[in-house]
Amino acid sequence: MASGPLNGVKILEFAGIGPAPMCGMLLSDMGADVVRIDRPGPRGPGANNVLDRGRRVLQLDLKQASDIALALELMGAAEALIEGFRPGVMERLGLGPEPALARNPRLVYGRMTGWGQDGPLAQAAGHDINYIAISGALHAMGRKDSPPAPPLNLVGDFGGGALYLAMGVCAALYEARGSGQGQVIDCAMCDGAASLMAMSYGMRAAGWLNEEREANLLDGGAHFYDVYECADGAYVALGAIEPHFYSELLTKIGMAGDPDMPAQMDRASWPAAKAKIAAVMRGKTRAEWQALLEGSDACFAPVLSIGEAPAHAHNQARGVFIERDGVVQPNAAPRFSRTPSAVQAPHEAGPGDRARILADWGLDPKAS
Repeated sequence: MASGPLNGVKILEFAGIGPAPMCGMLLSDMGADVVRIDRPGPRGPGANNVLDRGRRVLQLDLKQASDIALALELMGAAEALIEGFRPGVMERLGLGPEPALARNPRLVYGRMTGWGQDGPLAQAAGHDINYIAISGALHAMGRKDSPPAPPLNLVGDFGGGALYLAMGVCAALYEARGSGQGQVIDCAMCDGAASLMAMSYGMRAAGWLNEEREANLLDGGAHFYDVYECADGAYVALGAIEPHFYSELLTKIGMAGDPDMPAQMDRASWPAAKAKIAAVMRGKTRAEWQALLEGSDACFAPVLSIGEAPAHAHNQARGVFIERDGVVQPNAAPRFSRTPSAVQAPHEAGPGDRARILADWGLDPKAS
């Protein structure tokens, strides 16, 4: 039995890669009945495909008129749809917003692209790194003596894409229940990445942000907000921004009262202060710093690898990670007090039970 605040909501997902499946995973974790339309045949790395968890699969050949007709029937039964194709692909299949909303005026039609449904780059290929490049986000990341550092695909695909589409779907579902009308969501990763940079644009306007990398409060420029190497070659992260937290940090690492330490916000002295803290942090192993600083108000955390993170005591206590079918993976987030989210089911790699899916969605289970 599904659980979560979206329990009972029927969402149709057209199979894709990256951000659209991530959005489908989030909606499924929150209890939605997400049915993914996939092409016939095997797909992906089986149970290891964490992004595809929690959905049932309906394999359709969208080159066949009968399967196109069935997809339209599913749109008629769904409350929301998500797709991640280039602009125009769904229209060429006969599955665009116009026929979908004609069949189901309440349908929330969520579209995920990198560049958006319009604009001079709308038809160009691209990936996360390209979308965050034009938003100003990529330029701000990395060390001053190195090129900008790609932040995996977290900022464009998942932050600016999947999360914004999931939020948009939830907002449009809420509105549709009052108005009785669906709508189209144009979710572009370049838009979402720019939105994530709102605070940085505000800081720049106020004169608080320098466009040079490693020269600002949150980009590694400040000695109290950076990553430091320990005696064993492992790393720790310090983030003591507020004065009382900074004081706690200096006290705990033995630098309180050091006459050579400048005022915390004396930006001109940050490089020298960073060198002093770096020398101190190299004096102990990561485990020794954990024993001294973890759980205090020094704003400290060890820098853990993907393999290490699930074993951390805090992550274990909160159940941040789970193991399903031998695959260690992040648990559902966020958490709800009354309608808890959950990983609904593992990845379904086969063709799925077409008759059961259609019956559950109120359609003729004999449809082909």
